[in-house]
Amino acid sequence: MVFVMVLFQTGLLLCYWLLYQTLVGLLGFHGTWGLKLLFAALSVSFLFASALASRRDGPLSRALYTLSAAWLGLFNFLFWPAVLCRVLYRARMALGLGPYPVSWAAALFSVGLVTGLCGIANAHSLRIKKFDIAMGGVAAGPPRGPWSGKWAGRTAVFVSDLHLGPVRNLGFARRVAKRIREIGPDMLLLGGDFYDGTPADAPGLIAPFSEINPPLGAYFITGNHEEFSARAKQDYIRAASDAGIKVLDNRMEVVEGLQIAGVGYRETLTRAGYERVMRGMGLEKDRPVLLLKHSPMYPDISLREGVDFEICGHTHRGQILPYNLVTRLVYRGFDGGLKRLGNLTIYTSAGAGTWGPPMRVGNRPEIVLIRFV
Repeated sequence: MVFVMVLFQTGLLLCYWLLYQTLVGLLGFHGTWGLKLLFAALSVSFLFASALASRRDGPLSRALYTLSAAWLGLFNFLFWPAVLCRVLYRARMALGLGPYPVSWAAALFSVGLVTGLCGIANAHSLRIKKFDIAMGGVAAGPPRGPWSGKWAGRTAVFVSDLHLGPVRNLGFARRVAKRIREIGPDMLLLGGDFYDGTPADAPGLIAPFSEINPPLGAYFITGNHEEFSARAKQDYIRAASDAGIKVLDNRMEVVEGLQIAGVGYRETLTRAGYERVMRGMGLEKDRPVLLLKHSPMYPDISLREGVDFEICGHTHRGQILPYNLVTRLVYRGFDGGLKRLGNLTIYTSAGAGTWGPPMRVGNRPEIVLIRFV
């Protein structure tokens, strides 16, 4: 963890240095010691605020984390214009055209700043994503068992990656729970990273979801942010259980003929670990399986183990452009949306909340409404 933090901070310092050099060299800013100290302080602000938020929960730590995270997002949209400015500058000099007008650089930075501010607003525009799912339809052969007649027309809501903590807390939890109550699903599925992993009132944050009371139950799995430590994981599991929400920690329940299975994040990080967990759950291959899995890794194992429908989160679809290109590469195209692999249908949600910068550019936060047909 120390190595990761050092690597992150070193990279961030280099990015700030490039932005500083661009502002001074191309836009005519005065390179004063005051500006240098400001950039140095801003470069470590997020790491400092994260360290504070990881130790205590309170108004000051929340405010510092929120401000530093928002600035980190805005910095991203100032950094890329700086890179483009440097490229254009060198290209014009190589072609003998001379430096380009300062107004061009100012325009690029303005577009970046406006994009970041729009991203902060977009992160609050929670939408309802709807789709139908036929588990055991044309592609997968005839429905298995009597479950399909019971489930036709029923609905489930899946919501993941709320990241309740310093930035989004009880007010956001109540807002999301209210939207779900208005939908009135038959089943509620909470797909991991419900909490951000920082000190927080875990029972209080999940309490609004205990008031939804779907007739076919509410189910909870842990994500990587609930599993920063074994003790933290148990605290979050206890909070969910005490709220009347069933925790599927590498186990499954049969609900009117449908096997609803859930796996933890850490145990399924590796291919061998995921195979071991799936084989240990005792899934019956003559019955349909709905799997809750935080990360959309190893879909071929899900297919081989007889999963009909897998629903995931974790990726945020990159959350901020251009990092969607990274998630698409890492998760091999299963980083977002509805996809098929043989008889397996996979949906990876963009999630409802944010991690780090409280902004979204290139995607929108969502609550997923599934209708069984």
